[in-house]
Amino acid sequence: MKEFIKGANPYMPLWEHVPDGEPRVFEHEGEKRVYVYGSHDIERDKYCGRNYVVWSAPVTDLTDWKYHGVAYETHYDSILYAPDVVKRGDTYYMYAAERCGSLIVVASSKTPWGPFENPVETKLGFDPGVLVDDDNRVYAYWGGCAAPCYIAEMEEDMATIKEGTLVENPLGHSTCPWNPVDDGHISLIDAFFEASSPRKVMGKYVYIYSKRYEKPVPELGVFTPNNGFLSYRFSDSPFGPFIGGGDFSFNGGEILRDSEGLGTMTYRWGNNHGSIMEVNGKWYVFYHRHTGTTEYTRQAMLEPVDVALGTDGNLFIGDIKYLNGEPVSSRPVEMTSQGAHVNGLDAYKWISAGYACHIYGSSMRAYIEPSYEQKDTVSTPVVGITSGTTVGFRYLQFGNNTPESVSVVLDRYKPMKINVRIDSYKGRIISTLDLTDGAEENSFDGAAQTGSAGAFEKTAQISVGVVGKHAVYFEFLSDLEGEIAAFNRFTFS
Repeated sequence: MKEFIKGANPYMPLWEHVPDGEPRVFEHEGEKRVYVYGSHDIERDKYCGRNYVVWSAPVTDLTDWKYHGVAYETHYDSILYAPDVVKRGDTYYMYAAERCGSLIVVASSKTPWGPFENPVETKLGFDPGVLVDDDNRVYAYWGGCAAPCYIAEMEEDMATIKEGTLVENPLGHSTCPWNPVDDGHISLIDAFFEASSPRKVMGKYVYIYSKRYEKPVPELGVFTPNNGFLSYRFSDSPFGPFIGGGDFSFNGGEILRDSEGLGTMTYRWGNNHGSIMEVNGKWYVFYHRHTGTTEYTRQAMLEPVDVALGTDGNLFIGDIKYLNGEPVSSRPVEMTSQGAHVNGLDAYKWISAGYACHIYGSSMRAYIEPSYEQKDTVSTPVVGITSGTTVGFRYLQFGNNTPESVSVVLDRYKPMKINVRIDSYKGRIISTLDLTDGAEENSFDGAAQTGSAGAFEKTAQISVGVVGKHAVYFEFLSDLEGEIAAFNRFTFS
């Protein structure tokens, strides 16, 4: 039987919902692994949950993730928001955000996966991020839209703010509907929103945060207030002053650009949270995307990211443009389906529709339907597909030989055709699947309503040559109105 792709984007299993992931590389008992600590979207009707779980992967293979179980349970009968974990000496410290982030406690463990125990209350605030510097001094960063951001040095106990070190509002913060009053801290140009994550990069102190735009960003299709970005500023001091860096992550999917440079998003953006991490000599951004119809089923994502320090001392993070070998500008890296599969997803394995990074053209607003069924073969379908919808995956690897056929599995469908295109959602058609026959049996009114995943499989021949790495798009076409398909998975043979 064919295997299912694993460790793509999202890189955890499709049934797992871990947002706000702060990545850390720790060496424990001689093994280096990257650990991800995030809040846990398990309540289903609100953000996060009442425990934190831990996942890790060897630094040599970011497609091979291991579940370590629950690392921390709420001690206050409350929802836990985004945490952070650092190592100092031989102890790991988790900054847990109890009571929806209004109470920060620090718990400890002798292993990176916990359990983290003996929580101590601190005076830190919303979305804490912590930096253990090269000289072993410790700095905490925190803040949110309803209040400015802060920086402070911590005492040896990792819980107490060192007297006289508190810095208020080093960045300026954004306005938002629930905080409309201009209190003198508002900054609409480079607007701190939440998700503080301090990092030390090439000798610079980097303040990573979630940005909220109150102005258009037309090249990315942003024309309304939007906080789907991760941004950064940098300094020669942990307290600033911080100078502008830019945006390096945006979770709005593939951006379609017209001849005038105006962009269109192809994925439903939502709040973003994460950071960058150097893993085995390469840099990655860890962030999250949204599934379902709410913001309560987020999933962990990663992309390779470029990091460079210019001769002028400016730090660049993201998709960097170079001129004569010198970094001159950067922009957000693309959102992909491949994640750490940097050569493309294996086209000859089963690929869930839930790895789509492009869902565009539906009159019903198609989306990825979340699943909580904890098995390796779970596939999350794209539902709400209407005629003209395209569902895209960047990127697949076909190798040196053209495949003979493509197979598509649908949970349900109405009479239609599916064009398989490469490189662009309007690109070359390499196959067409005809599902116009058998409409009475296979319509939404027939057997497909049983709810069995992957009820119908259709195969078609590949009509033209395709080798190497390509983006792949499925174009759904029908003469009927309304939803015409629930797209479960596909493979090439």
